[in-house]
Amino acid sequence: MEVWRKNLYSIWVAQFVAMVGMSMVIPFLPFFIRELGITNHDELEHWSGIVFSGPFILSFLLTPVWGMLGDKFGKKTMVLRAIFGLTVSQLLIGFSANVEQLFIFRMVQGAISGFIASSLALVSSGTPKEKSGYAIGVLQTSISSGTVIGPFIGGFIADMTSYRTVFFVASAMCFISGILVLLNVNEPSTISFKRVYSVFENLKYVFANSQILIAMMSITFIQISITIAQPVFALFVESITKGTEYISTLTGAIFGTLGIFSVISSPWWGRRNDTKSFKKSIIVAICGAAFAYCLHTFITNPYWLFPVRAFLGLCIGGIIPVIYAYINKNISDDRKGGVMGIASSFTLFGNLVGPLLCTLLLYEIQLKYIFLIAGIMLFGNAALIFHKVKENKRNVITKNDIIAEDNVVMNNEQ
Repeated sequence: MEVWRKNLYSIWVAQFVAMVGMSMVIPFLPFFIRELGITNHDELEHWSGIVFSGPFILSFLLTPVWGMLGDKFGKKTMVLRAIFGLTVSQLLIGFSANVEQLFIFRMVQGAISGFIASSLALVSSGTPKEKSGYAIGVLQTSISSGTVIGPFIGGFIADMTSYRTVFFVASAMCFISGILVLLNVNEPSTISFKRVYSVFENLKYVFANSQILIAMMSITFIQISITIAQPVFALFVESITKGTEYISTLTGAIFGTLGIFSVISSPWWGRRNDTKSFKKSIIVAICGAAFAYCLHTFITNPYWLFPVRAFLGLCIGGIIPVIYAYINKNISDDRKGGVMGIASSFTLFGNLVGPLLCTLLLYEIQLKYIFLIAGIMLFGNAALIFHKVKENKRNVITKNDIIAEDNVVMNNEQ
């Protein structure tokens, strides 16, 4: 088996295991915060946004640094650092005695992890360009698959034991994922470059390329739209549900529905992006997601969330992988780790701003209108791409490109 395929499939398994563990805890953070003593409803909403944003404060700053170090010391090393960092942070979170400690340990998680960004850099650096859309789409399914199964498992464990136990199980699963990477993943055999670009040089490279910069700005706005409602999603489900028995299991099932359909759609969007227009694909996906978010506002029965979240998953699966594949195809090989790290940092900035914006908005509006705002923001993002992104031949891989890339690969192997 080719090295890039072995790495892709090995990272897929490891990332799937890790994401099952991580997604076990995300939907239930508001309930865990309540367990730590924040019982006032308004305070609970606000602390949920603050705690949810915790990991992204430091990871936003450090991810480009990890990407640059990956180019210098090896991308496998960065993947191992990140996954074992998650192992430690989840263990610490499980021992949180109050909400302040929870917030601090979530910040620690952001500082020492970054597993998804590191995995993306490793896979994209060793994958032929004509297969990059496929590879990134496949890799996205491991995240989506994990977020499908994780909430179900997490909800069941929480209802049967406690929310604290969920974090300990997540830590163990991240440790297993790290062992899988250590044993099965090889450092991709790429061209040896004369120099490693600094974070500042990579940032200058990004800001000098208007199309890449627009794509990264779009990632930020999309992540703000997606994460603005995540901190209070469990509370939203609770607010439209009669009775609270097994509320964690119901929330996990609804949350996981998005992942199921994202798994189905991600590879299809990835293959389409290898041969079709990036601009058309991304606009359709974003507008579909915007419509789905707007629908959330008008739902009064939790079971109606299942079809809406399913449609949202179909669209979400075609947003982030498509944009990442677009960026990957338009950067030079010697900057893969650094620039993809910056792309991840733009993602993390959106993940940071979204929950904090949620906290601010909840001072003025009802919880359900958060979803309407998310939808409007996504429609605005689609308009930005429509007016500012220009299609060019580099966005679509032709048969001649594939033949040329195959020749380069064969020459490198010789």
